[in-house]
Amino acid sequence: MGHWWYRNIVEPGKLPLLLALLAFVTSFLVTRVITRLIRAGKGPFKNVTPGGVHVHHVVPGVILVIIGGFGAVGSGRHGFGAGLSAVVFGLGAGLVLDEFALILHLDDVYWSEQGRKSVEIVVLTAALVALVLGGFLPFGVNDLSADERHSRGLVVINTATNFFLALIALWKGKPRTAFFGTVVPFVALIGAVRLARPGSPYAKRFYAKRPRARARSGLRAFHHDRRWAAPRRRFENFIGGTPDPERIPIGGEKPPRP
Repeated sequence: MGHWWYRNIVEPGKLPLLLALLAFVTSFLVTRVITRLIRAGKGPFKNVTPGGVHVHHVVPGVILVIIGGFGAVGSGRHGFGAGLSAVVFGLGAGLVLDEFALILHLDDVYWSEQGRKSVEIVVLTAALVALVLGGFLPFGVNDLSADERHSRGLVVINTATNFFLALIALWKGKPRTAFFGTVVPFVALIGAVRLARPGSPYAKRFYAKRPRARARSGLRAFHHDRRWAAPRRRFENFIGGTPDPERIPIGGEKPPRP
């Protein structure tokens, strides 16, 4: 076990990445537990509101990301400084991405339906980092042999091809497929060759005068969403909490949230 740890984690310089991932996941989970306790009115935790201003936890998260990022740049991949910077960066990234929906919408949507995006982006980020930690490299460079990696031309062609496939998958309205396709090339290929999602830029451009393709696209999306939407919602509710029911705020103001 010690030999495996040294050869696969320590020697390649992946220990800071592992520490950052663990700190990232821990930061997100602890933050969600605290916010759910505040929401339920339990425990000693309260919102931070100096001077009546609600300080969202994305603020200390940004500070930690900056400190950890600059610390990582200055310390390299080995040593105590690299590990400490990775932990600080992971803690800050967890706080920031926990409020990803707030940054995206520029609105306090933490406990709304739009707030699910924060949970989704955290899960996707953790999965992607875990893949990289396990040996997958961006844009399929890990698929090349040692001799092929010495050829700059092959590396550039391989990277450009997989990047292009990921862009097509994103163009077809499949962001998750494109996301994972950056490190798993065949995933991007599948997303690129299959039908586009209804309402995607690709569908609007190429399916406008193709009613059969448009109908097939809508039917496939319907069956996919019916199969996976409910399990995904239960998983997101289990991790991040159930969103508040949609309601029209009185007086045009949103109620404060934890």
